[in-house]
Amino acid sequence: MSEGSKDDKSFRHQAVLLEQVLELLSPEPGETVIDATVGGAGHSAAIAQLLGKRGRLLCLDQDPAALEAARLRLHGTEPKVELVHSNFRELGAAARANGFAPCDCLLADLGVSSHQIDSAPRGFSFSKDGPLDMRMDPSSELSAADLLRDLDAHALASIFRRLGEERHALRIAKAVKQHGDLHSTIELAELIDRVVPHKGRGRIHPATRVFQALRLAVNQELESLEALLAVLPGLLADGGRAVIISFHSLEDRLVKKAFSRLAQSCTCPPELPVCQCGGEADFELIRRRVVRPEGQEISSNPRARSARLRAIRKRVAGVTL
Repeated sequence: MSEGSKDDKSFRHQAVLLEQVLELLSPEPGETVIDATVGGAGHSAAIAQLLGKRGRLLCLDQDPAALEAARLRLHGTEPKVELVHSNFRELGAAARANGFAPCDCLLADLGVSSHQIDSAPRGFSFSKDGPLDMRMDPSSELSAADLLRDLDAHALASIFRRLGEERHALRIAKAVKQHGDLHSTIELAELIDRVVPHKGRGRIHPATRVFQALRLAVNQELESLEALLAVLPGLLADGGRAVIISFHSLEDRLVKKAFSRLAQSCTCPPELPVCQCGGEADFELIRRRVVRPEGQEISSNPRARSARLRAIRKRVAGVTL
């Protein structure tokens, strides 16, 4: 995600891959659109301009500050807008409860927003001193500090390795447990900096992968994405389009695999001797290759450089799109 919160300047940051999102979703007047991660409503504000008075827009976010910011930004737009405080893992229930099942377009811009990163009290960034929180929904019970305190070294190492792809996972985990309670982001980042060997570090800060892993674990982001991908096929109307923007390989891998599976030409079980689905999948990839930001966008918004967009469309029965 690329935006801030409320009415501050960071909230007005340009949404990542905005032109590509509008091109691939192609929202039309009167259609129903779900933004599963509204953030600062950068994408939704642009989409709303295309929906007109008959259109409808459902916006979800688990961060109450983001929802309030979205409310302010979308105030006065023509389509009817519904704002729901919810994690997108509950998208199916939210869509049905608000009359958005099926929908014409679905967008999910994954990851942490610029406002969350830039807000030291939220604890997402190792460049700003703040509590080890990392909760996207402040009402959630589990924080990063809780994980670091309650899990043993091997359990922490598993998180760092699996969700951060950190090579020195066990070394860092043992140092965390030997140190005792950690209370701030800077404290953790400095500890990691001390224990990770200098040789072969690369260009990124040595704490980067651990902070990613903790954030993913605290917010159960991969589990939520899997839940979204499971309900997505049933939420799209015939001809409906879905766009998902991810920001690291773990997310993108899940999206790529799910979309590829949906777009396979035959969905019949292998035990059937004869294909019964006609050899045509219910879905097709709108773009076969992943879409990435180009030079100008990366220059104006360096945090967009890791964005990866994939898009899929549900076929209309008997119609070649």
